[in-house]
Amino acid sequence: MNDEIILKNVNKHYGKKHALKDVNLTIETGMFGLLGRNGAGKTTLMKTIATILKADSGEITIFGEDVKHSKNIRSMLGYLPQDFSMYGNMTVYEAMDYLGVLSGLNKATRKARIPVLLESVNLEKNMTTKVKAMSGGMRRRLGIAQAILHNPRVIIVDEPTAGLDPEERVRFRNLLCEIAEDRIVILSTHIVGDIEATCEKIAVLDEGGIIYNGSVSELLEMAEGRIYSAEISKMELEELKKKYIVIGILSHENHVNVRFITKDAKEVVDFQGASCCKPSVEDAYMYLMSGKRGDK
Repeated sequence: MNDEIILKNVNKHYGKKHALKDVNLTIETGMFGLLGRNGAGKTTLMKTIATILKADSGEITIFGEDVKHSKNIRSMLGYLPQDFSMYGNMTVYEAMDYLGVLSGLNKATRKARIPVLLESVNLEKNMTTKVKAMSGGMRRRLGIAQAILHNPRVIIVDEPTAGLDPEERVRFRNLLCEIAEDRIVILSTHIVGDIEATCEKIAVLDEGGIIYNGSVSELLEMAEGRIYSAEISKMELEELKKKYIVIGILSHENHVNVRFITKDAKEVVDFQGASCCKPSVEDAYMYLMSGKRGDK
């Protein structure tokens, strides 16, 4: 059985803007992270996979079936958009029931499945809560519940933790990982921490094109020997910024602890107190993006 999503040379234009540029990806079962800054084309790519938008050229197949057969494809997909909303005066249960009707589920199936799903996202005590009275985290959890209501094989979530507090973010990420045990979950985000906590396979999108496609560990290896830290005076900070990409500053009275990216380890041999650091995923991402600016 073909359990992959495959994109071949996918392009999308908005007028003169080239939103997706020859995107090639293979996505397998489990969590897959799509990382990139705001405006990189992530939402366009997610909507294209979800058949909400049509690619101008290229091919997308989900489990061997072309996305041009949108009716069949949509039965396989669950989608949580960046701005998920429902009629505010509906209760949680009413919203789920309504969306279940739209998904083609019969009454008996909806009645059996909705309470189980609401319990799985910790909303079983909020069945009569109106949507407009819910917090941002609760709405995100409702969004996930509706996305898996028809038991899809693929879940697409776009910027799901933006605006959530740290506790809600951790809870939401754990929920996604549980869901991904036996299906594909595509997590699109600009928050590096969400990728680091949930995904091993990732792609980085920038200006509509894939600039990295591989594992998190391979991305970390790319940044080995390029991340440094030093304690310097505040007067030295501006000089350092002219030579390197500074990715962290922590002030201490007259001194600052600085974390920065260097082109070559030899450059910092004579820089007093500088030491090479083990890169984090955020460091590695910043190193990758610095290469896009011609700084590597």
